[in-house]
Amino acid sequence: MPKSKITKHNYVTFTDDYILELKRCLDKLDRRQIGRALDLLVQAYSNKRTIFIMGNGGSASNASHMACDLGKGTLQRHYDETESRVKVVSLTDNVAILTAFANDISFEDIFMQQLRNLVMKDDVIIAMSGSGNSKNVIKAVSYAKRCGAKTIGFLGFKTGGRLANMVDCAIVVDSMHYGPCEDIQLVLDHIMTSWIAKLKSLHYGLENIPQENKAVPFKVYEPKKSISHK
Repeated sequence: MPKSKITKHNYVTFTDDYILELKRCLDKLDRRQIGRALDLLVQAYSNKRTIFIMGNGGSASNASHMACDLGKGTLQRHYDETESRVKVVSLTDNVAILTAFANDISFEDIFMQQLRNLVMKDDVIIAMSGSGNSKNVIKAVSYAKRCGAKTIGFLGFKTGGRLANMVDCAIVVDSMHYGPCEDIQLVLDHIMTSWIAKLKSLHYGLENIPQENKAVPFKVYEPKKSISHK
């Protein structure tokens, strides 16, 4: 690329355009669907069910990120053995089992075969996919639904693809670009992690006490629903 074409104006405009597109997509997110997803995750936590997360490429690393946030970022007291914890598994993290299933069976089976070992009725599956058409994710969601699991999609490309009509709750990003779609996967992760962390702090009466957990650095209004612990 000719050096003369790389100007301050070009990269500033490019950056501004990207941020504007991201803001536009955030503004268009369906808050009702976000609320439905939050309810499903809170129910899973309250009932001690497991949350499974999966995706390909950038969505794979976002699945790992969200599993970390739900598993650790929701803790109020790291050494309090009475605190109930979120049960969460990222299906993208075990390279050995991913490559074994891909090599010996099919890449389309890498998530479904893991779920066959683990998933139970009323568990929650979070499927991350920009296009919503990833065959391995579709196959896993289909299997999970047959097992009675609840399903959430963090989807994109304006329609959410095939997964939008399969999952119980579809949150669709209004963009045809992977950047905003994958950025917003992590925004949704942090909204949901922060919400569960806040519910837990209210349940344990810790909302006005300095905490080890930095997942909720701002004021969140007290929710109307209380969280149950069975």
